Amino acid sequence: MAKCAICDKSVHFGNSVSHSHRRSNKMWKANIKTVKVKTAGGAKRIHICTSCLRSGKVERA
Repeated sequence: MAKCAICDKSVHFGNSVSHSHRRSNKMWKANIKTVKVKTAGGAKRIHICTSCLRSGKVERA
């Protein structure tokens, strides 16, 4: 699974609890996109979560 290159956000694990309180495994996936960004050496493709992309922590190429 991909991880954000800026904030290291990735999947989280926990339990899905039903109405009868039975538990099963659950996975929450972060909203991660592959984006072409500007770097010192030119443009580069990296994995970025959408919250970092919206906040302007990187500049798109």
